Amino acid sequence: MALRTPHRLNAVLVTTGSEQQAVSIARALVGERLAACVNIVGPVRSIYRWCDGVEDGREYLLIIKTRAALYAKVERRVRELHTYEVPEVLALSADRGSPPYVKWLLESTGSRRRRCGVPSRTGGRIEPPLDS
Repeated sequence: MALRTPHRLNAVLVTTGSEQQAVSIARALVGERLAACVNIVGPVRSIYRWCDGVEDGREYLLIIKTRAALYAKVERRVRELHTYEVPEVLALSADRGSPPYVKWLLESTGSRRRRCGVPSRTGGRIEPPLDS
């Protein structure tokens, strides 16, 4: 059961104009331990107001999972890497999650390195085999 967590977590939404840019931002954030995971969804259709007009275009949506304490660094890094004049960077607070996932998110965005099992096809982790 997902219980409330004392840790402040965010899911940060960012949209990009291309899959290549989405992958570049995602790899930078995860590689720099600013995010535990970034999902790239798309293309999605976005309808928005820009320069007194209504735009209708294809974008890619990044869902960035991180600690709330890292939000300012995530936003700064996204703005450095993004090509939009005004990139979407919108944080949603997450007040609960499965304890093993929250633990993994915290470890993945912390300074400690963790020995892990092999990633499964569903994104979960499989424990390494015991030595015989």
